[in-house]
Amino acid sequence: ELRRRTGYVFQDVGLFPHLTVEENVRIVPRLEGWDAKRAATRAAELLEMVGLPARPYASRMPSELSGGQRQRVGLARALAVAPDVLLMDEPFGALDPITRAEVRQEFARIQATLGTTVILVTHDMGEAFSMARRVAVLDGGRMITCDSPAAVAASTDARVRAFLAALPPWPDTTQATRPAHGPVH
Repeated sequence: ELRRRTGYVFQDVGLFPHLTVEENVRIVPRLEGWDAKRAATRAAELLEMVGLPARPYASRMPSELSGGQRQRVGLARALAVAPDVLLMDEPFGALDPITRAEVRQEFARIQATLGTTVILVTHDMGEAFSMARRVAVLDGGRMITCDSPAAVAASTDARVRAFLAALPPWPDTTQATRPAHGPVH
């Protein structure tokens, strides 16, 4: 049951190359038993929401899209059945810096609109600190802290300090605007 209430977005997106954009988005609702019309309507709504209007994008193949567009289709597919939780594993890592910033901004807007709880896995601390209300730091697969970005940055835990010291500097994002609804972890 938990699997059915969880949406997934991965770094490589995982779109089906033999399906159109619309088919990729409506596949999850169809697997959940939605009728074709309801699934198509939901796909069109989500494509619009992620900035890829059904015309002209619905009939395109994944190979005809840019990396940022493919990531947006993957996000639309993950949101297709309104999951309680969205798990994102390095979803922006393969994008160029400009596209990455655009997609992150678009994602923050969508997340604030929908209020979906998001668990974002990333090695980019700037990304984590700018997007999250809470940041967890793992060591050897175990969580050593989970707190606000400001608290993690100020942590006195030796392992957290060592982890942060080993990273390249990132912009001060502890005052970044957070989505109004739905936590990003």
